[in-house]
Amino acid sequence: MRRSEPVIPERRKYLRLDTVFPVQFRLLDSDARSFASDWIQGFTNNLGRGGICLCINKLRSDIAEKMRQQQAKLSLAIELPISRKEVNALAKIAWIEEDRLQPGRYLVGVSYEQIESAQNAMLMRYAWTRKLFAPVIFSCLVILFILVAVNISVNFRLTLENRELVRKLVSVARESRAIKENIREMGQQRQKLEQALAGLQAYIRRVEEEKSRILSKTKQEKAWEVKRIQELNGRIKKLTREKSTLQERLTMLQRQEGLANEELLRLDKKKAVLEKANFDRMYQWLKVHQNPRTGLVGSFEGDRNIAGWAFIYDQSLIAQTYIYFGDFARSRKIFDFFTGRAKRQNLFFFNAYYANDGEPAEYIVHAGPNIWMGIAICQYTNKTKDYSYIVLAEEIGQAVMALQNQDAEAGIRGGPDVKWYSTEHNLDAYAFLGMLYKLTGKKEYSQAAQKVLHWLLQHTYDRTDIPIKRGRGDATIATDTYAWSIAAVGPQKLESIGMSPDRIMEFAEENCSVTVDFQRPEGQLIRVKGFDFAPQRHSGRGGVVSCEWTAQMVIAFKIMSQYYAHKGIPAKAKQYAAKADGYLSELASMVISSASASGQGEGCLPYASQEYVDTGHGWITPKGSSTGSVAATAYTLFAYYNYNPLELKD
Repeated sequence: MRRSEPVIPERRKYLRLDTVFPVQFRLLDSDARSFASDWIQGFTNNLGRGGICLCINKLRSDIAEKMRQQQAKLSLAIELPISRKEVNALAKIAWIEEDRLQPGRYLVGVSYEQIESAQNAMLMRYAWTRKLFAPVIFSCLVILFILVAVNISVNFRLTLENRELVRKLVSVARESRAIKENIREMGQQRQKLEQALAGLQAYIRRVEEEKSRILSKTKQEKAWEVKRIQELNGRIKKLTREKSTLQERLTMLQRQEGLANEELLRLDKKKAVLEKANFDRMYQWLKVHQNPRTGLVGSFEGDRNIAGWAFIYDQSLIAQTYIYFGDFARSRKIFDFFTGRAKRQNLFFFNAYYANDGEPAEYIVHAGPNIWMGIAICQYTNKTKDYSYIVLAEEIGQAVMALQNQDAEAGIRGGPDVKWYSTEHNLDAYAFLGMLYKLTGKKEYSQAAQKVLHWLLQHTYDRTDIPIKRGRGDATIATDTYAWSIAAVGPQKLESIGMSPDRIMEFAEENCSVTVDFQRPEGQLIRVKGFDFAPQRHSGRGGVVSCEWTAQMVIAFKIMSQYYAHKGIPAKAKQYAAKADGYLSELASMVISSASASGQGEGCLPYASQEYVDTGHGWITPKGSSTGSVAATAYTLFAYYNYNPLELKD
């Protein structure tokens, strides 16, 4: 019996598929007019545009013989997984061969004689899809793996670069501080040497005057003074040697001082570049933490107890940071949340919400945080001239004035459900109501602001020994009330109401400035100088530097410097500017690298120099040695760029 040979060229045209699908067929006579068999089940996993390769299990021998002699044609019903309808075709047999390992199993190659072009195209699309599916998926996985690897590599390199940038800034800041301290000590030594030299010079002059008086006497009188003249000559000679030694020491010290000043100038230039680079990265840190769904930013990165908590006060600060840098879309996301999504109580927002879903995280309502949200909207409106959110700001203003109207002395208590009155909230309100008046021209806001100022005079600025009290009937010292008095009321206004802005600043520095040990996350222990939340002597915990409140004081120092520059008193202006630069440099040495993956090692500021300690005002600093604070970071940027959030500027 003759076996037909396979047609190799035809078989090369087929596409080998990874899966099979059923094909039913019936044999037709050679004239294709009558069926020569019942339906026979076959399968295929080879397709070509001109035909198909069938795999048939347990084919009857007589049917196989007819097919081998190519005396019949096939009526095909091809079932595709992607289509409910069968693909019908008329085909002729091109070749047939039996599987030598499985008798009765045949492979049959058929070529189409009749098939709809659309159905044939569908078959080929399916064939090519199946053919390319695995390679494409594998290629996509390979590309994805490469992209992930590249991304990890880039992020790793960027993280290392950011951390190195922070390390360099901290190193230069500490080196600069050490040189400044050395220059200060050399300056003191120089003054002592100059005083000693001046005293010695005066003494030599007196001895020489005494010798001149003796020499001016008669010969007989001088004869009695020979011994005294010899004694004076010896003393002058000794004093001259001492003067020469002092002069040499002074000259050497002046030379060292000059070299130190040159080195300080070089370091300050380097520090200025590093500060700019780090503070730009700090802004990036604030950007990447904004939640895309709510627009909110978690206040602390690193403290699991309050992970994802977005305090309103912090949202105000970060919104203003976005506004300062011209990222208005980001600030609008925050305002949109408070305009439409945030839950409220008696027209007031809760103190904190979860950044991921916007639900309240703290069911406490205080006036101050709400006022700060109003301040951020006023700053946005003033900067962009977009009044879309001013309605919300006025709603907050009306709620605040409603609290004010409930008090006989027109003070604003801490919230609708509390009885205490704080200087901080009233200073916020004074600034906020003044902003609303400037933006809307409505006199009710100006009048309310003046009532707040009158209340401050009665209950805050009413003691000479403590210039600013924390609140009504509360003489506790809170550092931020000193900084915010300068920022919210202003030096000129303070002087007009009988307050000394200089005394306010002096008192804060004398009582709240501290020098403490700060352990950096990498373990390095450094000395830093800044401002505590309260006087160190009033707390058993020892001194703590608040990064946020230190930055607030930097802004106050800069305001005082500008005030005296405008008054034509450059010496005092320079003095305040030097203090601002000094404390800002201390903050630069406290910059830490973000510990999160999204933070990529970018710089940020911790809330304070110690974790989990009492501030002295009713709350605890966050946990974690690497915890970044939105408030501290934002306010440090304000201090660096000389931005006062409590004042509208054209």
